[in-house]
Amino acid sequence: MGLQQTSIESLPFVTAELNYLAPTPGKPRTYAFDPPPGEPKTTALPEPHNVPVFDARLIVDTLSLDREGFALVKHPTIVRNFYDDKEVRSVYYPAAEAFLRATLKADRVVIFDHTVRKRVEGAADIRGAGPRQPATRVHVDQTDVSGANRVREHLPDEADELLKGRVQVINLWRPIRGPLRDAPLAMCDGQTVEPGDLVASDLIYPNRSGETYSVKYNPDHRWFYVPQMTADEALLLKCYDSATDGRTRFAPHTAFVDPTTPADAPPRESIELRTLVFHKQ
Repeated sequence: MGLQQTSIESLPFVTAELNYLAPTPGKPRTYAFDPPPGEPKTTALPEPHNVPVFDARLIVDTLSLDREGFALVKHPTIVRNFYDDKEVRSVYYPAAEAFLRATLKADRVVIFDHTVRKRVEGAADIRGAGPRQPATRVHVDQTDVSGANRVREHLPDEADELLKGRVQVINLWRPIRGPLRDAPLAMCDGQTVEPGDLVASDLIYPNRSGETYSVKYNPDHRWFYVPQMTADEALLLKCYDSATDGRTRFAPHTAFVDPTTPADAPPRESIELRTLVFHKQ
């Protein structure tokens, strides 16, 4: 059973401003680098809406990656420095891969990249120019098209065979230091998202183009967050699922400003792993 509206409304919540997609002519597109002269960095302009974001701490045991599209997991780590790319790849990657394979009962897990973020007041989120900043717009990392393309991109020799089974793109997101009070992550219950809410948007890199979903406002969306996450906790976020049997396939999410955050809270530091998860059946 999914979460009932009556049980949701009894949960504590904060009211926060979330940045949805404003109406835009044509397909939205964003440059992941300095745009060509005369071109805007992005045509995906924000449309802020104040919404309740419910505290999921009291219901974490009822959350399901296949139903809501996100889940909280305990995931201790021995990584000492998440800013050391070599340590992340040699220590964190293998442990996370084994954890995800067991937790999701997957036949295979392939980690294809990671992003470390540290909020710096006033800094822009620019790749290759200091730490990445929290993503402050409602989005899904992949689309119906780009999710499958990730398999072709990273496993080209096996892609045709792998795509015959079930494929997911799962983001493993965690705070580097906790308890996290600054710029937490809000997650939308995938059951409340209509297909028309998701707008395919181009993400243009110097050598390729990707595709993400921007998200249009829908008053039926239900939002959740997990306050004060510790460094031993992580979130599983569903960014794509090839299954079309009624399971949630895409889970919108965004960083947000929690109005209850103390002024002296340390800036958010987090890491996310993006993974391909394969099931033969």
